[in-house]
Amino acid sequence: MSDTINEALPSRAPVIGEERMLIDGRLTAAASGKTYPNVNPATEEVLGVTADADEPDVEAAIAAARRAFDETDWATDHAFRRRCIEQLGDAILKAADDLRRIDTAEIGFPVSSLRGTFDPHLPRIHEMAELAETYAYEQPLPDGVGILQREGVGVVAAIMTWNCGFMLWTTKVIPALAAGNTVVVRAAPEAPWGSTLIGRLIAEHTEIPAGVVNVVTSSDRSASVLLTEDPRVDMVTFTGSTQVGRQIMAQAAGTIKKVLLELGGKSANIVLDDGDLEAALTASAALSCMVAGEACGLPSRILLPRDRYEEGVRFAADLFNAVTPGDPLDPACGQGPQISAGQRDRILGMIEQARADGARVVAGGGRPDLPRGYYVQPTILADVDPDSAIAQEEAFGPVLALIPYDGEEDAIRIANNSIYGLYGAVYSADAERATAVARRIRAGSVMVNGYAAFDKSPFGGYKQSGLGREVGIWGFEEFLEMKGITLPVTETASTTFN
Repeated sequence: MSDTINEALPSRAPVIGEERMLIDGRLTAAASGKTYPNVNPATEEVLGVTADADEPDVEAAIAAARRAFDETDWATDHAFRRRCIEQLGDAILKAADDLRRIDTAEIGFPVSSLRGTFDPHLPRIHEMAELAETYAYEQPLPDGVGILQREGVGVVAAIMTWNCGFMLWTTKVIPALAAGNTVVVRAAPEAPWGSTLIGRLIAEHTEIPAGVVNVVTSSDRSASVLLTEDPRVDMVTFTGSTQVGRQIMAQAAGTIKKVLLELGGKSANIVLDDGDLEAALTASAALSCMVAGEACGLPSRILLPRDRYEEGVRFAADLFNAVTPGDPLDPACGQGPQISAGQRDRILGMIEQARADGARVVAGGGRPDLPRGYYVQPTILADVDPDSAIAQEEAFGPVLALIPYDGEEDAIRIANNSIYGLYGAVYSADAERATAVARRIRAGSVMVNGYAAFDKSPFGGYKQSGLGREVGIWGFEEFLEMKGITLPVTETASTTFN
């Protein structure tokens, strides 16, 4: 795959999406002929329609994926998989501008943020393609007693969320394919076109066999239930809320499926007394506003030393008051919309509850003065009680909670006072000191003096932030089963490994 990235940014030309699903190698409408509207959250206008699948469509997708895994050599021909994934990578690269425009239109990502929300994920396709062929699927067991074999789990249901756009293809679908699995993608109802367009690229520009990748769209959440309960599906990977993750675990329990969950977070950004307060708050503000707060790993709790607390409150308020929500196609737009009116209203309700619980609103706190769109003002809440709802529950919006602490032990206690454990950061002039604090944070990823190295370490959570890890070889190996083959001692000496 070429490393050249199309540098064009989305224009104001009409966005043309793909309304059809990909099932068993064919681009197809729903069996019922039904469609549902795809709505632009910035304008509240209908972009177009998408196939609205029912049970027969999901059934056909599962059957196709099962047949492709059981009856083709997709799982065992590693070189072929590599070639097919490279073909898909090349097709995605050529269609990158269309995919970026879709992310802006149906999710509301500002064009100014696409370099962070879209482009960094493109190289992962090439990395997964290479792993598909070069990974050591067979290794010797200790003491020469036989073979440790790794192979694809089988049929994987990839249940997508609306906030991540293209990224989830590179952390879920592509690694699952590279490991030798077949996949049924359940596109997010609120943002279907990114997935359906990639489905079209698969059908028209790759040699991926029919049934290996299926893309299903539906306005009905029951499509996900069918995937999690069907015995022909061997694994479910899901990104989304912890509440839905619990439901998926329960639904998958009946057939003991493997489950990979990347769920909610209430990540703490600890600024130690010698830390760069302005850098920490600037990073937190930029990340929050870049995606309208709709990302699970955002540093939504800012822990500040009490003797620098008011300094931090003033600086954070100034940062957020300078952010301009508005048209995502405007390069000056600092924040786009929430995904829906319901999501907007839920966030506003949490802000009002925080006020009632004693928090001080020092920036934002309501809706911006815009004629349309599902917007929430970038909001800073000061004097937040660590046990209050806004400090414990995921807002999933542009809302930062500022919390004072007294000494390192208090900061660590507050940071770990959460059902979540996804991400975090520690800022200090002494990197060793910050690292020592980071070691004590119960989270899957903790950054020292920064908040951006998403693809440099395994991504996933402790506690109720999920199960398993994504990105890199860690994410690839989640989609493999492990088999031990023991051999008579006389036979192991001549055994070769694939």
